[in-house]
Amino acid sequence: MTKITRVVSASPPDGGWGWMIVAGCFLVTICTRAVTRCISIFFVEFQTYFAQDYSQTAWIHSIVDCMTMLCAPLGSVVSNQLSCQAGIMLGGLLASTGFILGSFATSLKHLYLSLGVLTGLGFALCYSPAIAMVGKYFSRRKALAYGIAMSGSGIGTFILAPVVQLLIEQFSWRGALLILGGFVLNLCVCGALMRPITVQEDRSVPEKNHDRESQKEDCKQASPYSPLTKEWTETRLCCSWQQEYGFLLMSDFVVLAVSVLFMAYGCSPLFVYLVPYALSVGVSHHQAAFLMSILGVIDIVGNITFGWLTDRRCLKNYRYGCYLFAVALDGLCYLCLPMLQSFPLLVPFSCTFGYFDGAYVTLIPVVTAEIVGTTSLSSALGVVYFLHAVPYLVSPPIAGWLVDTTGSYTAAFLLCGFAMIFSSILLGFARIVKRMKRTQVPFLAKDSDPKLHLWTNGSVAYSVARELDQKDEESLAKARTGCNLT
Repeated sequence: MTKITRVVSASPPDGGWGWMIVAGCFLVTICTRAVTRCISIFFVEFQTYFAQDYSQTAWIHSIVDCMTMLCAPLGSVVSNQLSCQAGIMLGGLLASTGFILGSFATSLKHLYLSLGVLTGLGFALCYSPAIAMVGKYFSRRKALAYGIAMSGSGIGTFILAPVVQLLIEQFSWRGALLILGGFVLNLCVCGALMRPITVQEDRSVPEKNHDRESQKEDCKQASPYSPLTKEWTETRLCCSWQQEYGFLLMSDFVVLAVSVLFMAYGCSPLFVYLVPYALSVGVSHHQAAFLMSILGVIDIVGNITFGWLTDRRCLKNYRYGCYLFAVALDGLCYLCLPMLQSFPLLVPFSCTFGYFDGAYVTLIPVVTAEIVGTTSLSSALGVVYFLHAVPYLVSPPIAGWLVDTTGSYTAAFLLCGFAMIFSSILLGFARIVKRMKRTQVPFLAKDSDPKLHLWTNGSVAYSVARELDQKDEESLAKARTGCNLT
């Protein structure tokens, strides 16, 4: 078996092969997120061919999105245990197989299993490891790197939406799925670009690694069946899981996770129902597909410009607020959508929604990295994208049920808009409460003993007075011994 070469760096290189990692992640987002968005173009074809209602047909897109996010932690585990390269290549094979099998489907249930479960699982093995790899190669220009990498979703949607519509007209939906299955195989090429790297975030990392190596040597000298080996193995597994998933107990991450549930519920249905809604108000098929293209190309602008702007000194400390702003404005766009019932009015909607969708998608990894750090970023992103799974699964069918029940899209779009606005308000309220707690710490320090210093890491305040007293006693003892010697 070929041994994988792992580059060791004292800090993220912020360039070099990192730009190839960005290019690989860019292609991964095209083959996963852009292709998933283009499945909505098949919506009317599936609904007509299989003679099903909105809610039943919407499950196809929901299952793809759900599996992609639900199995995101599995993608992180595979990339951590094997390698990012092996995980993405395996995912590309599974996703391609799902599309090819879906082209032979004879019922919606077949599409649920092939295009939904199998393709979604393949996308999950590719998406979160590729995004996490960008965070390991970049620090100072992280937001810009993520903006370029995540813009693949918008560029891919802009190019693929009219192409998929043309393929459906020329080769039917079966031929279009078969061609997309071959296109998705490019994920294997993307996986080959992901060269592993180990970043030492602080000086304590080499010492910890040295201690672990010495523990391994001690256990190798012991009998493989001895209690010492068994105890060390259990301790090792427990410590590794605590280090990898310790961020789950952080209050900041818990609030982010809850807000992600509402945000994910709101963002998914638009990519399923924009084309059907446009057709229902009298827009032609080509114009409806063009709306998806506009959404995609403006998404690119949001990815890159927001990534570049939040890397500037004036906004670098306000990335959290920029994320809240983008999510809230997408929610407001949803509230206005039922009033837009012509192609000239839907074009500015696609531009506005696409821009801020690209903006907050770019900042999700950046905000997550600020909370958990680079070391746990891969696992944290796996959890964040895992939390997208349930909303992605239930929101399109719920929206379809509302459309079938009420006979219009108004209730579905309003519910999505309020969900995204609530997500933004929740995060903003949590940040305000956290700042209020921080301002209370200096007042506590002034009222206490001058020698009692309070230190805070943002969530826990603790005293180091005893440590200072011990250091003072040690220095006095050394001075006394020096005087006795003289």
